[in-house]
Order: sequence, then structure tokens, then C-alpha cells
Amino acid sequence: MKALDIAEVVKISGVSPSALRFYEKKGLITPTGRKGLRRQYQAEVIQTLALVALGRLAGFTLDEIAEVVNPKGYAIQREQLMAKAEEIDNTIKRLAKVRDGLRHVANCSAPSHMQCPQFQKIIKAAQRSTTHPCLVR
Repeated sequence: MKALDIAEVVKISGVSPSALRFYEKKGLITPTGRKGLRRQYQAEVIQTLALVALGRLAGFTLDEIAEVVNPKGYAIQREQLMAKAEEIDNTIKRLAKVRDGLRHVANCSAPSHMQCPQFQKIIKAAQRSTTHPCLVR
């Protein structure tokens, strides 16, 4: 199978050379060697980089992704995926409440947002939890 030059990997994957080097340090990818000063990779690195991107999008840390991507193949932990899916569901619910609250305040007939009862609920909810405000209706 043809090895890919680092420039080809960058072009195909959209991942910067510095990110590729960082991923190497984290054990996510491994070059197969060098051609002159340029790193060479197996073509499968593109799939691995896509998996890394998907993992990052889902909120996994690079260390968590490194547990899945290893030299022996992919070791997906189904329980970990289910927990992350649940976490994403909870985030979606919180963000939907934030969205709905913002829309309400934007369309509220109160003279100012500070006079809007819904906005006051939002402010109180934010005071209760500074990291993840849970809006109440």
C-alpha cells in the first residue's frame, strides 16, 4: 500500500502538520518512516484522523481517544460511548432551554429584558449553577 507524505495527509485530512506531530506524541498516529525530511504515513491514517475528529466533536479528550485508537486496532468501549451520548443528550436539553429562553426574551413584550419574568427566572437559574445553568419555565 502506498505511503502518504505528510503534505498529502494535511491536504486530504485538513489537519495541520503541527497537529499531526502532536497526535504522534499522544500516540494517536504513527509515521511509518521518512522520505528525506518528510514524515510518511500509511493510508489508514486518514481514517484514524477522521475518528479523532469525530471523537473531539463528541467531546472526548485526546487521552480518551488514544484508548480507542491503538496499534492493535480500534478498542471501542461501548459503555463509554453510551455515557458520552447521555452527556450529549443532557447538553442538548440544556442548550434547547437556553435557546427557548433567549427567543422568549427577544420577543417579550416587557419594556426591557430586566422586567421580563422569564428573563428573571433565567438569571436566578444561572445564579444557582454557574457552570451549567438549568433554565426553568
